[in-house]
Amino acid sequence: MDWRRIPLSALIGLVLTLVIVFIAVFAPWIAPYATGTVVGDVWAPMSDKALLGTDNLGRDLFSRMVHGARVTLMIAGAATALSFTMGSILGFVAAVSGGRLDQFLSRTVDLMMSIPTLILALVVLSVLPSSVTVLVLVLGFLDSTRVFRLARAVAVDIAVMDYVEAARLRGEKTAWIVFSEILPNALTPLVSELGLRFIFAVLFLSGLSFLGLGVQPPDADWGAMVRENKEGIVFGVPAALIPAAAIGVLTISVNLVADWVLTRTSSLKGGRGNG
Repeated sequence: MDWRRIPLSALIGLVLTLVIVFIAVFAPWIAPYATGTVVGDVWAPMSDKALLGTDNLGRDLFSRMVHGARVTLMIAGAATALSFTMGSILGFVAAVSGGRLDQFLSRTVDLMMSIPTLILALVVLSVLPSSVTVLVLVLGFLDSTRVFRLARAVAVDIAVMDYVEAARLRGEKTAWIVFSEILPNALTPLVSELGLRFIFAVLFLSGLSFLGLGVQPPDADWGAMVRENKEGIVFGVPAALIPAAAIGVLTISVNLVADWVLTRTSSLKGGRGNG
């Protein structure tokens, strides 16, 4: 890869994303304190002992930011993987099979999408225990409806191509057509949507945590840290603004990388077609 050809915006986004991922992966070695360790007074200013100051309970904000990055990326990444696996496969199967199966899956997804996502998540999480597994399943399941609609729309156009019809005439099974014919030709729009769905998962998780139904104490993600320290904004304490800024930086950086990947894959595909 020629790094000189990468646009400046994409390079900035890539560097910021890699830095956040590095921090999340090596969080136990980077953070000077454990998540719940009290190191000073409530909302103490920045010092050598607490690089970003302390939070509403006197815990080191820097350590909680580092551990929060790990929790945020882990849950959002797992939920995105689940939503894409479920949504894309079901969307491809619906487009290739057609008939009653397509109608059943499409109408079920329409019914799910007619209910506001946040309200549905709040109802489910108010009944089920708020664990990491439940959060991943809820986020992944709700987001899979959007992936299903995109995957089906893309697969419907591909399913009428001559090479897909030839595969059907050869007697290939649905699974073979989906993974060998549909999936390779649907990667370009799906790669772009992958970044957007990950951003949605981060923002949705942060919103749930801010409302108290996301990650539960003593663990915390960035959204929960904003909720814990929101009262400090009145007194000019930046403890709530720092995790909010981290969410914004992660969102923008991933979006910049996703836009560059979409542009690159589209241009490569167009170049091959012209050749």
